[in-house]
Amino acid sequence: MKVSHEVPLSLLEKSRNFNDYDYCLVHFLPQYERYKLFYEESVKLGRHVLLDNSIFELGSSYNSEEFASWIKKLKPTEYIIPDVLDNGFETIKNLHLWLDRYGDLPGKKIGVVQGQSYEDAKDCYLEIVDKVDKVAFSFDSIFYEDFFYDDGILSKYERWMFGRIFTLNKLAQDNIIDWKKPHHLLGCSLPQEFLYYRGLEFIETIDTSNPIVHGLRGIKYEPWGLLDKVGSMAEFVEIEDFDLELIEYNIGVFRSFIT
Repeated sequence: MKVSHEVPLSLLEKSRNFNDYDYCLVHFLPQYERYKLFYEESVKLGRHVLLDNSIFELGSSYNSEEFASWIKKLKPTEYIIPDVLDNGFETIKNLHLWLDRYGDLPGKKIGVVQGQSYEDAKDCYLEIVDKVDKVAFSFDSIFYEDFFYDDGILSKYERWMFGRIFTLNKLAQDNIIDWKKPHHLLGCSLPQEFLYYRGLEFIETIDTSNPIVHGLRGIKYEPWGLLDKVGSMAEFVEIEDFDLELIEYNIGVFRSFIT
């Protein structure tokens, strides 16, 4: 599995030393010139660049027309087709509209599985898998918590973690997963989740700012991971004062979970 950790502006150049590829949030491109220039350089260097539609940060996908314009300008290796949070029907509808209007854009296409239930997600997966180059799963889909009774023992982050693990394994067991198609995991709730994907060879890429954000907050990973989750990179994009050794330690622990 190739991993990319989103970082603040001040760590962009250094991130090439520990990231397997470069993960770009589209809404930062017009906002920060340094950010835009970094990803333009990554493309010129021949690095793998994945362009995200920023749905997690914005609450809804970046405007489709403007997103298409950035794809044309940046020419990323791959990009995530605009989806709709927890709505499989609208996500499928958006995917068809996108392919009709922008199907000839440069870069490989990633479709995200959405839904209100496992059955919704399964239907969404079956509808999009043959129309895209890669399939992605969010870390916090609404139905993940449904797999586990809220008895006060597991936190919501643990229920999200085990919910995605359960979903991927159940799709594989139900012979729904296309093992020849690469898959992407969007973010994570808790880093130890990735211990459970060894052997699921269809997972090609992961993106998460988790070890970075916790390092920026002064939180050190335990050898087994975390029980809670704090913040997102959007809060820290401009930060310049931090403990780099702590961030690098967290990255090392995270890497141990996937290798």
